[in-house]
Amino acid sequence: MAGRSRSGDRDDGVTISFGAKFARSDQFKTVFREGMALVEAAATYLDGDGRKEARKLRPPHSLAYATESMRLTTRLMQLASWLLIRRAVSEGELTPEQAVEEQRKIKLPVAGDQPARDLAVLPPRLRELIEQSVKLQERVIRLDQMLDGRELPPDADRPLETQLSRLRQAFGREAE
Repeated sequence: MAGRSRSGDRDDGVTISFGAKFARSDQFKTVFREGMALVEAAATYLDGDGRKEARKLRPPHSLAYATESMRLTTRLMQLASWLLIRRAVSEGELTPEQAVEEQRKIKLPVAGDQPARDLAVLPPRLRELIEQSVKLQERVIRLDQMLDGRELPPDADRPLETQLSRLRQAFGREAE
């Protein structure tokens, strides 16, 4: 006779994938909707008001706009791909093995990968979209690591401390 696990689910010897269960959860559906809405909002902005705002910028601000809008688009496409793959697995359109193969094509950056330029020179709406995309990226990276059973490094949320630590290692205590 099969027993019950602590969660109340039947314990019949069948392992339930946390990733598959999560992809069917309300939490995932919320992240999915937010991610897809952000992709749509960015596309609408970049194809409309963003183009008008970009034409008004002078170099080097126009270069910063082009660079950051491209980084935004790339970031959002990677995130949308991750979300779509996870959803496809939960809906039975992909096997977990196929999903692993597809996810190898996605390049989620390491935690702390932020826009490099001074964003203050960019139009407010673009800055807002960049900020929202970075926050979504951080959530997806955490979810990806959690779903794959990986732990976040202890200094993942402290990039400055990480850099200072590297300087100390390279140059000794005098780098403080």
